[in-house]
Amino acid sequence: MSDLVDSALTARFLRGLAAAPANTAVRVGARSVRYPELHELALSWAGALHAAPDGPPRAVGVLTDRSLTGYAGVLAALYAGAAVVPLHSGFPLERTRRMLKTARVDAVVADGPGLATLRELAQAGLRLPVLAPGADDDGTLPRIPVTGRPLDAPARVRDTDTAYVLFTSGSTGRPKGVPLTHGMTRHYFTLADRSYDFTAEDAFSQTFDLNFDCAMFDMFCAWGAGASLHPVPAQAYRDLPGFFAERALTVWFSAPSAITLARRTGALAPDAMPTLRWSLFAGEALRAADVVAWQAAAPGSTVANIYGPTELTLTVTGHRWSPETSPDLCVNGLVPIGSLHEGHDQLLLTPDGQLSGHEGELCVTGPQMTPGYLDPEDNEGRFLHHDGRTWYRTGDRVRTLDNGELIYLGRWDSQVQVNGWRVELAEIEYALAACPGVRDAVAVTRAANGTVEIVVFYTGEPVPAPRLAKQLAELLPKGMLPRRYTHLTEFPLNSNRKIDRRRLAGEAAGEAGPTRPN
Repeated sequence: MSDLVDSALTARFLRGLAAAPANTAVRVGARSVRYPELHELALSWAGALHAAPDGPPRAVGVLTDRSLTGYAGVLAALYAGAAVVPLHSGFPLERTRRMLKTARVDAVVADGPGLATLRELAQAGLRLPVLAPGADDDGTLPRIPVTGRPLDAPARVRDTDTAYVLFTSGSTGRPKGVPLTHGMTRHYFTLADRSYDFTAEDAFSQTFDLNFDCAMFDMFCAWGAGASLHPVPAQAYRDLPGFFAERALTVWFSAPSAITLARRTGALAPDAMPTLRWSLFAGEALRAADVVAWQAAAPGSTVANIYGPTELTLTVTGHRWSPETSPDLCVNGLVPIGSLHEGHDQLLLTPDGQLSGHEGELCVTGPQMTPGYLDPEDNEGRFLHHDGRTWYRTGDRVRTLDNGELIYLGRWDSQVQVNGWRVELAEIEYALAACPGVRDAVAVTRAANGTVEIVVFYTGEPVPAPRLAKQLAELLPKGMLPRRYTHLTEFPLNSNRKIDRRRLAGEAAGEAGPTRPN
C-alpha cells in the first residue's frame, strides 16, 4: 500500500476552499483575494516550479514580505510537494546566503525586496532560479516563467517529507536549520482543531513575518476554517482598535510586546476591541498584568498563553487565562505556559544532569519534535538520550505547579552568577516593574572589571536611579541589585515585535566600565 498522503497543510487550504469558496483567503492592504483565486494562483506557480529546467525543486525559498506574493509562494511550494523555506529580505546578506545553502534551496519565490536581495547574492556568486511574477527581468538571475500548464492538484507527500525549514539563532553565530515534517504539522493542527472553535466567519491577524514559526499558525488555522487572514501593517499599531473594527478581527496572535505597544498608543481602553473572540500570545513570557489590561479592552476574548520552540513545531503547551484561578498560579508575575500537548512527555533536568520532579530545564519528546537540525553538528547538546528515547532540550527553566501545569521561569542561561549569588533575571524584572513609575523592565548582564554586573532598562516615567536602587533593596538581596538603570521611551523590537534583548545586552556591554546608576 502506498504511504503517500494528503499534506496536512495543503489539505487545510483545500478544506477552507471547499467550506467557504466565496470568502476572502487573505487581504493585503486594500486587496482581497478569495480562496478560488489564491488556489488557482498557487497551482499555476506550482506548475511553473515543476517545469523548471532542473526539474521540480525539493526546497523553495520564499523571500518576501507579508505580501500576496509571499502567501501564494508558500502555498505554491507546498502544492509542488517541496519544502517551504521562508526568508527575510531585511536580514544580512551573508545570513541569507547561509540559509539558502544550508537548506539546499533549488528555487526562490521573491517579491520586489526579495529580488533585490537575490541580485546582490548573484553578484557574490550565488545565482538561484527565481519566480518573481510581474517583476522586470534584468538578466542577472535565471527566471522561472509562469507560462506553462498549472498543476491539476497539489502533490501528495509522505508524513516523513519536510514541509517547512525554519531557522533559529545558533550559539555558533550561524543560523540553525530546523526541518518540520508533514507528520509533525499534521499532529499540531489536528490538536489545534480540537482546541479552538475557529469558523469561516473568523478574521485572523498576522503580526509575525513569514520566516517566524508562529506565522504558520495564523495561515493554516485560518485557511483550515475557511476564514480570512489579515497581515497587520506597521502603521496599524498607531490605532489598533480602528484596524480591528475595519477588519472585524476575531482572532489576534502576537508576541506579548504588542500589549505594551498597544498600551502606549492608548489602544487598551475598556471595550476598545469588542470583536475579538481569541487572543493568543507566544514568543516571550506573558505578564499577568498585561493579560488583565488586554482583556479589559477585549472583554469577549479568551486569552491563551502558548509556548514552544521551533524544534517542537510552533507551540507545545498552552494555558487559558481564567480571572478566577490563573492569578494564583503566576510566578514572578508571569502567566503559566500550561500542559504539554497530547502525545508528548517531559523531563525536568537539573544543572548537574539529574532528573527533577519539580523544577529544571524542560526536555520534551513526542510527535512534534524535529528529527534533528539540517547540519548534524548542531544537534550536539540540544538533544538528550534517556530511557531509550530522544528528547529535545529547550534551554528553558520551568517549574511544575500544584495543578500539573508548567510555569516558565526564564532561559536556563538567564540564571546567572553575580558575586556568588545565583540570580534569576526575571525576578529582578518583576521587582523593578513593581516600583512606582516603572511600566516594564528588562535585565541583562555585562562583563566588567573581571566580574558580572546586572544592567536594567525600563520604560514608564524617568525615576532617579538612587530611588530605584533603594526600592529594590527592600525586595532583593544586595548581591542581586543592578549596577546601572537606564530609562527608555520604548524598548527596541525585532522584526517579530518581540523585545530585542540581544540589542539591549549589546548596548549594556558597550557601556561597560566603572559606572554608577544614572
